[in-house]
Amino acid sequence: MSEKPSRLFADYAILVALAAMFGASFMMTKVAVAEVPPATIALIRIAIGAAMLFLVMLGAKQTFRALLPHWKLIGLAGLTCSALSFFLISWGQARVDAGLTAILMAVMPLITLVLAHFFTADEKLNVFKIIGFCFGLFGVAVLIGFDKLASFGDETIRSYAIMLAACCYAVHAILSKYLTELPRYAVSSAIYIVSVLILLPFVLYLDAPWELSVSGYSWFMLILLGIFPTGLGMLMLFAIIERQGAAFLSQINFLVPVFGVMWAIALLNETLPPNALLALIIILAGVAIARFKFNRQTNKKSVEQIL
Repeated sequence: MSEKPSRLFADYAILVALAAMFGASFMMTKVAVAEVPPATIALIRIAIGAAMLFLVMLGAKQTFRALLPHWKLIGLAGLTCSALSFFLISWGQARVDAGLTAILMAVMPLITLVLAHFFTADEKLNVFKIIGFCFGLFGVAVLIGFDKLASFGDETIRSYAIMLAACCYAVHAILSKYLTELPRYAVSSAIYIVSVLILLPFVLYLDAPWELSVSGYSWFMLILLGIFPTGLGMLMLFAIIERQGAAFLSQINFLVPVFGVMWAIALLNETLPPNALLALIIILAGVAIARFKFNRQTNKKSVEQIL
């Protein structure tokens, strides 16, 4: 029996809303990083998300007990998925515009495909994935500029830091494949809590947050950043997976960078150079090519499609 159109429409509405929130995170971070150190931004947004997920976990009657045998994977996920990735994005955005950040992060699903080839048994590279990955690399080169690729200018280094954050997301996607049988809310809550514990000593020692002078607008953006893309966004992600599966959710890879660019232009008055729009088209084309044969060959719900 085919799915009701109303349910499918509702699920697409959730998907678009989720993409809009994830895309808005770059705009919110760009505003906050003008007054708040990158590590403190990462800590605050993760702490808010951790509190939300922990309460949902309790409401769902899930516990951390089942996670104990997997503490090494959860610790590594906490380091890569949240602590390091959110710090790198915030640090990079101190010099890189929000719209350009969204485009750089669009390579994440392509990096996931390459890592999956080496660290999973059933997600090997094929010609379409290789071509798609090459498109992604070429798009990044177009975005940064061929003359700057080998330079060590501040903006170029920070662009590479943002790409490293995309690599961290990809590592987390691979790690998640080995945690899929565990309670979802408990796993995500544990990962965020680990991230807070990793970041807290660095923030207290290096940033001295009690001495910061932060405007109300920056605080507002920080709170929104923690509540929506970090906390609520994760819950919506779970809802989409449960209702439609990972393949449906994978469409978000095309929407997030577009929303990121739209938010940056609309609210930050950023003006993207022509090479940025060309790079976005090239990278998204790479994502589409990489998915082409894979989606025809299998309906398996692999974690590499999730994020």
